[in-house]
Amino acid sequence: MAKTGAVTLLFPEDFSIPDTFYKFYTIMVQQRVIYMEEDYKYYLDNGIEKINAGKFSDAIEEINKSIEMKKDWSISYFYRAVAYDAMENFDEAILDYTKALQLDDKMTDAYYNRARIILSRKDIDNPKIEKAVEDLEKALELDGNFIDALYAMAAAKKKLGDYHASLVYLERLLQIQPDSIWARALKKLILQKYII
Repeated sequence: MAKTGAVTLLFPEDFSIPDTFYKFYTIMVQQRVIYMEEDYKYYLDNGIEKINAGKFSDAIEEINKSIEMKKDWSISYFYRAVAYDAMENFDEAILDYTKALQLDDKMTDAYYNRARIILSRKDIDNPKIEKAVEDLEKALELDGNFIDALYAMAAAKKKLGDYHASLVYLERLLQIQPDSIWARALKKLILQKYII
């Protein structure tokens, strides 16, 4: 057996191996160490692929492995929330969006998704619309041209009976995307039914 630094090769002592082999082997070992350190990303990537394939339970299993390896990575919690959200497991989704935001308070989509869940839930009698408005305000603070957040904010303000504020958000949306059918329809409804 020949020894070379930390690497033991299974060759006779007098066996000659070119230096290029040692360099190649060293690079391979270093890459494997890097790969092992980043396995949490591997599991997250697998989870995202499963989400895209509509295999949400499998996605959660993969993302759980990522979280076990790196508990302070907001992206894993965000994507697990996306999977829970798709499965309509809204309480778990909200918990994970919240955890993602605790780790990274600049996650615009996490604010929006959490607000969207609150606004669209039919399984609870009194959703906390004010909490959804707070999340949408934060999302719009981070991205003032976030079309979906502008529309959601208009809808939230309408639910709260603040029709003039709703119209302000719809106007902002229509300045960015003038052909938005949904925004035009909601604006027309508010103007005809609530503002006379």
